[in-house]
Amino acid sequence: MNALDTMISPDANPAAHGDFARSVTDIFGAIGVPLDAGRGADLKVFSPVDGSELAVLRTDSAGDMDAMVAKARDAFAAWKDVPAPHRGELVRRYGLLVREHKEALSQLLTIENGKILTEARGEVQEVIDICEYAVGLSRQLFGLTIASERAEHRLTEYWHPLGVLGLISAFNFPAAVWAWGTTVALVCGDSAIWKPSEKTPLTALAFAGLLQKAAADYELAPDHLVQVAVGDAACGTMLADHPDVAIVSATGSVRMGQDVGVRVQRRFGRPVLELGGNNAAIVAPSADIGLALRGTIFAATGTCGQRCTTLRRLIVHEDIRAGFVKRLIAAVGSLAIGSPLDDATHVGPLIDKAAFDAMQRALDAARRDGGIVHGGERIEVAGAPDAYYVRPAIVEMPAQSEIVREETFAPILYVLSYSDFAEAIALQNGVPQGLSSCVFTGDVREAEKFQSAQGSDCGIVNVNIGTSGAEIGGAFGGEKVTGGGRVSGSDSWKNYMRRVTATVNYSTSLPLAQGVKFDLDID
Repeated sequence: MNALDTMISPDANPAAHGDFARSVTDIFGAIGVPLDAGRGADLKVFSPVDGSELAVLRTDSAGDMDAMVAKARDAFAAWKDVPAPHRGELVRRYGLLVREHKEALSQLLTIENGKILTEARGEVQEVIDICEYAVGLSRQLFGLTIASERAEHRLTEYWHPLGVLGLISAFNFPAAVWAWGTTVALVCGDSAIWKPSEKTPLTALAFAGLLQKAAADYELAPDHLVQVAVGDAACGTMLADHPDVAIVSATGSVRMGQDVGVRVQRRFGRPVLELGGNNAAIVAPSADIGLALRGTIFAATGTCGQRCTTLRRLIVHEDIRAGFVKRLIAAVGSLAIGSPLDDATHVGPLIDKAAFDAMQRALDAARRDGGIVHGGERIEVAGAPDAYYVRPAIVEMPAQSEIVREETFAPILYVLSYSDFAEAIALQNGVPQGLSSCVFTGDVREAEKFQSAQGSDCGIVNVNIGTSGAEIGGAFGGEKVTGGGRVSGSDSWKNYMRRVTATVNYSTSLPLAQGVKFDLDID
């Protein structure tokens, strides 16, 4: 039994009693991370579970941010000289701490973010998994040996640490997105400053606090290797503008990314952007209908529709649309909506009132465009009058109108029809975003075409699986206004390093490339 088991027992569950502020304090105590230093009078943090206040934190000023960057720069100067496998050892130790406190961290994430507990546990497991991935990567930061056209010359390419990483994350995955970038950046030799969403700073303080704890016990780790900046968008702007922040990885809205990307590019820093998604699923007549329904429902309603990979558009063949939509509406109508700390719950709350209002505006716009809305109403949950629980909405649309082409961060699934597969692909690609996509089909030609250059224009292209739930090994990110960045997986580690091309001449002559002649008579 761990400390959390005695703190949140079944008969004293905060879901029943609603004393989430006390639970947060107890969780920080259980994981051994002090919270008092972060308390202040600037930023009120609320739980979407019941709308109650969790804590009031101090925020970081411009002067604080400058001091943070200076400390991060000093940490980088020391950390870059530590061999990469030894840098990986710090991440290994951190992963063990997260594993040890998995349940406590999952409870905290659910209380502050509102996703159901099984999803929170999955997110914490993702942090553990990415630590293991990064540890292995620390021994595989490989370069290239390239054939040289000049005799007795060696041409190689290799990678060096780049500098300070500024990481800006959103509320919907308050731990995993940070871990994607930071653990990989650490094994690459960078230091990091994390600017979390002001809606989920407690999760950030807990996860970063455990990393700081691991670093304090590791003799090779310099001070201030990882820091957290608490505040509003101004803190992110300062990171984007600061000349000593080499990389800025930003996950969030397209509008935020446009601002951050321009600021970083203006000073020739390196932006890594993972922005909005307007993800679609095509359901073909040959699809396994049961599989397609299960994949659709989780992708559309997981995290209450607040994932960047949430399924937002469903493109169903006209011959099967009526039956498929009827079953979909019935299944969504049966979902259990309530406290995310209850294991029986399928859908927890929206993050706040602003998210609810945005959802209602989108549904009103869809109605004006001729849409038929099923669900979408606010759900009353006992003991949570200030929270925003909703029934996920299924909206039958006559066409892909402007509101369908926009991303609304809420559980709204627009249903469209197609008659031939080329039309389905055109609908899939006919939005500004390009993050995730999928097709449910039993036709190998359709499956292959969807993945080809003639198919989906997204960064993630799935067959017979939904749009969400990406694994850590594959590159994660998308095209068009999604930003083009790949924040983790595959060879995205190269975002966090600088490339060097080197030529070594071990001959006694000096031949030039491309046959250029430049003869000199020198003794």
